[in-house]
Amino acid sequence: MGLLLLVLLCPLPCVSGLPFYNGFYYSNGAHGAPGRNPGKGHREGLFNGVRLVVETPEEPLFTHRGASVTLPCHYHYEPALASPRPVRIKWWKLSENGAPEQDVLVAIGQRHRSFGDYQGRVHLRQDKARQVSLELRDLQLEDSGRYRCEVIDGLEDESGLVELELRGVVFPYQPPKGRYQLNFHEAQQACEEQDAMVASSEQLFRAWEEGLDWCNAGWLQDASVQYPIALPRQPCGGLGLAPGVRSYGQRHRHLHHYDVFCFAAALKGHVYYLEHPEKLTLTEAREACQEDGAHIAKVGQLFAAWKFRGLDRCDAGWLADGSVRYPVVHPRPNCGPPEPGVRSFGFPDPQSRSYGVYCYRQR
Repeated sequence: MGLLLLVLLCPLPCVSGLPFYNGFYYSNGAHGAPGRNPGKGHREGLFNGVRLVVETPEEPLFTHRGASVTLPCHYHYEPALASPRPVRIKWWKLSENGAPEQDVLVAIGQRHRSFGDYQGRVHLRQDKARQVSLELRDLQLEDSGRYRCEVIDGLEDESGLVELELRGVVFPYQPPKGRYQLNFHEAQQACEEQDAMVASSEQLFRAWEEGLDWCNAGWLQDASVQYPIALPRQPCGGLGLAPGVRSYGQRHRHLHHYDVFCFAAALKGHVYYLEHPEKLTLTEAREACQEDGAHIAKVGQLFAAWKFRGLDRCDAGWLADGSVRYPVVHPRPNCGPPEPGVRSFGFPDPQSRSYGVYCYRQR
């Protein structure tokens, strides 16, 4: 019996003599497994008579690119403990659409370590007792998603989720070569080239709720293909279907070709129509922005300026991808359709001197 007990205890470091750790016995099979609460923002682990509880917010946090944000996470014990106990803290970002999970930060006492692109941008906030919130600075497009806060006390660990979303705008995109030309990987690249990323299903649904109506099907983050319809019509699923987001389901990432829905976050910089004495070719438009200390604007930047900065201009201008567009917040005569939006002239001849240019200057 003594030998069996020794074998059982050897795999557990720092455990000596009896099957307990840090002064608390753990429930055995006769009393059931440690308690779990599958809820998103409140997790509990059961010691024998003591619970480790991790609390995170139930609702998503919304912010914008370039900002700083704190992802709240607190823990406590029920009943409360008389003296503090050493714990290990781990934050990581959950995988999205098959991507690997990303370690963000680990901490033991005052020792912290951050990982990858998060190095230099994350800090563990411990202003109050048992607060282990994550401060994330200079937010990037890729930072949106779900983060897990894990508290590890000896053999017990509990965690909670925090969802972070960047404020942005969803827009449909097709390249100069025309409609339904992008496989999934080309769609990802097309959005990145426009200072955006492929939109998620949730982002497209919110855009539909805000009135987005588009009859061409486009890729989304999960490799599904969907399109939003606010006004049912025959070419877009028929008159008999109610308004909604139509879905083709998951498609082959290499073999199938569609447009794409991109998501552009709010800008740190400034998009403006360059006042110039004459119209420009595409090459001249690029050079004119550079001479003004800026760069020719990308499609995502123009949409973000229209959505969040109220950019309203009835002048058509070149953009970096060779398209010509203009943003309208307040529809008026001789300025396109009666709804707000970013109007498009498609991809004219780059040598045409019929348009101005939109520039982007970082602040």
